[in-house]
Amino acid sequence: MSLLPVEEALARLLAAAHPVTDVEEVSLHEANGRILATDLVARLTQPPFNASAMDGYALRVVDAAEVGSLLTVIGESAAGHGFAGKVGSGEAVRIFTGAPVPDGADSILLQEDAGSLGDNSIRTTFAVTAGRHIRPRGQDFAEGDIALTAGLSMDFSHLTLAAAMNHAALPVYRRPRIAILATGDELVPPGGEPGPSQIIGSNTFGIAALARDNGAEVIDLGIVPDDRDLLRQAVEQARALGVDVLVTLGGASVGDHDLVQSTLVSAGMELDFWRIAMRPGKPLMVGRLDHMHVLGLPGNPVSSLVCGLLFLEPLLSQLGHRKPRRRMAPARLQTALPANDKRQDYVRAKLTEQDDGIPSVESFGKQDSSMMRIFSQSDCLIVRPPHAPAAEAGEIVPVMLLRL
Repeated sequence: MSLLPVEEALARLLAAAHPVTDVEEVSLHEANGRILATDLVARLTQPPFNASAMDGYALRVVDAAEVGSLLTVIGESAAGHGFAGKVGSGEAVRIFTGAPVPDGADSILLQEDAGSLGDNSIRTTFAVTAGRHIRPRGQDFAEGDIALTAGLSMDFSHLTLAAAMNHAALPVYRRPRIAILATGDELVPPGGEPGPSQIIGSNTFGIAALARDNGAEVIDLGIVPDDRDLLRQAVEQARALGVDVLVTLGGASVGDHDLVQSTLVSAGMELDFWRIAMRPGKPLMVGRLDHMHVLGLPGNPVSSLVCGLLFLEPLLSQLGHRKPRRRMAPARLQTALPANDKRQDYVRAKLTEQDDGIPSVESFGKQDSSMMRIFSQSDCLIVRPPHAPAAEAGEIVPVMLLRL
């Protein structure tokens, strides 16, 4: 099987991915970041009455159109405690922000524009106009209005609006569920004691964080050694859990000790492709097992995370009704780069902000796919297309941002 270009591999992966249709209801406290499944209709009108936007006096314009008008204060309207009467000729009601405007009043005189004369009387020092400082009933929304539409990713402002619309819970799409299965005799979980030929298995935690950042629910199936029976049991566990995506880490190639691909095929997986023209990350596997997407990521930590950004993130976005993240940006090379070969390179690099808005970018000297410290220090990956010619310092190149 020849190496598949990155763009074609991604297109094939996403062509088989259909957004989750299951809907569940969650409380407002649990709805941050969730995708609204249906249009949301206001259950009341806001504000529910003509409300004062300022502290002052509710009055009739006809009684206070000129500076120096005298008015008698007949009561008070406060938030939660409106004035029950009606404002008549030559009368005013002391009013506070958010309080209902009394019947008969059609304007608000600011408190600083009224001079107190004692005996519940005031003299105006400002000529009012009709409707001034009044928030009319329904100014924000009316009962029955569609104020939030399906497909929104609920954030702090959307949640505040939903609450004001009198919704205590929201219909949202179920989160895509993924199971992560790390494989290899050489792996020991963090905190363990690796043997002479073992290393710490770290990939699970980065991939899990990336998945959660993209709205997924994550199930960790742990580390399974290179044993076909145990691998098959883990695959069946993922099946039983009904996950949307099974992510395997390591063992997806076809070496003597790479058992993941053959085990999955024997379990019924339809293999789509497994070698990509990219560096790092060539041994990436994509297939389907019943309804479940299977994404086999490389074992090397950097390769695993780069493939996670390129393939898992957009897959989860599509499954979860989310807009793909905008990670691509231009940057100016600080140092020259050599010509590229037939694979698309993702070069770890550091950005420096510049006054013209286009940052400069400098690649790290070492690019070995096992070196996570350099990856953690990187701001971006310089994207070098296949057969790209040598790039000179000062040239604008595309970069993939690692932190948004």
